Amino acid sequence: MGNSVYFNGQIIPAEQACVSVFDSAVLHGASAFTTMLARGGRVFRLPAHLARLMQTVERLGLRNDTDAATLERACSDVLAANELADARMRITLSPGSVHGGAATTVVTAEPLPQYPHDWYESGLTVMIAPFRQNVEDPTCGYKTGCYFPRMLARQHAAAAGADEALWYTPASHLAEACFCNVFLAIEGKLCTPPLNTPVLPGIVRSAVLELARRLAIPCDDQTPLTVKEMLAAKEIFLTSSTSGIRPVARVERHGVGDEKPGELTRRLMDAYESLLAAECGPAREAT
Repeated sequence: MGNSVYFNGQIIPAEQACVSVFDSAVLHGASAFTTMLARGGRVFRLPAHLARLMQTVERLGLRNDTDAATLERACSDVLAANELADARMRITLSPGSVHGGAATTVVTAEPLPQYPHDWYESGLTVMIAPFRQNVEDPTCGYKTGCYFPRMLARQHAAAAGADEALWYTPASHLAEACFCNVFLAIEGKLCTPPLNTPVLPGIVRSAVLELARRLAIPCDDQTPLTVKEMLAAKEIFLTSSTSGIRPVARVERHGVGDEKPGELTRRLMDAYESLLAAECGPAREAT
């Protein structure tokens, strides 16, 4: 069965979904998106994804006439059309052609990738990105089509044998990874960069803070973090919607703790899996 997508109000074959060469997303990267995890036919915390997406459209002034209710139905329809229960989903909104006309709304669903087992059992190697995340950049803290610097940083990391890259600000404050939020465990306290660093208000970031408080793990999401805190951390992990919680074993040549997933990280990984099962259903069987 071929892949089907939601495109401007219709479910159609992906190959028939054509965007104008004058679309603002094509010409200027003027678009907003969100990537989501569907499991058991349900999108994890879909209302939170939609609220963040619509807020991005409003705050950045991206013309689009869709609404959250329409997008919620579209997600359900795309999963059904592709006969998918577990999926990596994405919604992309743009103002459409620079010459006017209808805005562009796309919803896609693809089979959920089989992520490497070693990511979760052995941990990642990350490096420091050669670029900086600037509070004066109006797109920082949002998911927009202006993601090429993130791709470059990821490519730079891959060329160096790393799985991800950590971004710092010009003031040398830790921000996030290319496509993930970052957490540090320092002396039993869970720390993550404040939203005004700026960083993306990740859906899984929020869920992890919620779980940590439920588990009585002290949290600090208000204090800026520097290289000093990163080097002092006994555990580091990254969070994102589709890959979940991934432990970090090394930052370049610096080993994190004993270079394997720590106790606090594993507690949160287990709690997050339980949360997914409660809200969406059990994990699929590995194949």
